[in-house]
Amino acid sequence: MTAAGRHLYMLSFDHRGSFKKDLMRIPGEPTDGERRRISALKMVIYEGFTRAIANGAPRASCAVLVDEEFGAGIARSARRADLMLAMPVERSGQDEFDFEFGDRFGEHIQAFDPDYAKVLVRYNPDGDAELNDRQTARLVRLSGWLGRHDRRLLFELLVPATASQLAQAGGDRGTYDRELRPSLVVRAMARLQDAGVEPAIWKIEGLETREDCHRIVAQARAGGRDEVECVVLGRGENLDRVAHWLRQAAPVGGYVGLAVGRTIWLDALREHLAGRLGEDATIDRIAANYREMIDVYTSAAATTSPASRGSARQDAR
Repeated sequence: MTAAGRHLYMLSFDHRGSFKKDLMRIPGEPTDGERRRISALKMVIYEGFTRAIANGAPRASCAVLVDEEFGAGIARSARRADLMLAMPVERSGQDEFDFEFGDRFGEHIQAFDPDYAKVLVRYNPDGDAELNDRQTARLVRLSGWLGRHDRRLLFELLVPATASQLAQAGGDRGTYDRELRPSLVVRAMARLQDAGVEPAIWKIEGLETREDCHRIVAQARAGGRDEVECVVLGRGENLDRVAHWLRQAAPVGGYVGLAVGRTIWLDALREHLAGRLGEDATIDRIAANYREMIDVYTSAAATTSPASRGSARQDAR
């Protein structure tokens, strides 16, 4: 499953609700024409991805995370090209995890055959207990199905602050992120693992210190889960902020790369939509931003030997 020295560099553009509302400013459900426009913009991102590979990004480590709703054609193209592919299972834009296609989630996974089925889950161990229990039951169901079908789970874990936690942090989200969130992430991971949720990869919000990255990996691999790995989530922050998170994580054994989206493509697409950036220049900028994140990670990872870092991801197939 893993091989020393290999990494995972995932360009994420499975966004649906935020793509419609925040980027396209579409009120309500998009028209057919708006849907085609969104799909075309996602193709621009994908072309940035493939251009980065053409310009030297390590093909075997590069991956796309794209949705079925607006990116089905991209997913099929990636599969035909034997590129690494992840696809989301969750319904977009919901605070509570649920399946996009209800009981038919397995049919959709099998139809597209991604290397990873991805979930985005908001889970605070000190949050609403009933909400957490409902989400956990669905996640256990998904994890069990994936295990029985020899498929892998990519788990994007968000731990939003409760009102009391934010108050404890003086109302400052930066303080919450630095001082409270790392321990909450570890507790959330442990609780989900104890319930029977078994990701192959944890997609973790950026952490401020290397020590916290070590704590995350220790929990990810607790109980003999020696092959489980972690990647850094960009969370839509600017390139410099994400670069800092990558430098903290990259030298830590068990971290194998990144899964970054809006940080790489959002500003470029906004410029393109405003008419200030042509399509080819937009593709170039996305490719350059993606390569920059890869270069930051590989440079930081090189500060330790492959043996000390532990195993990293090999090709999923």
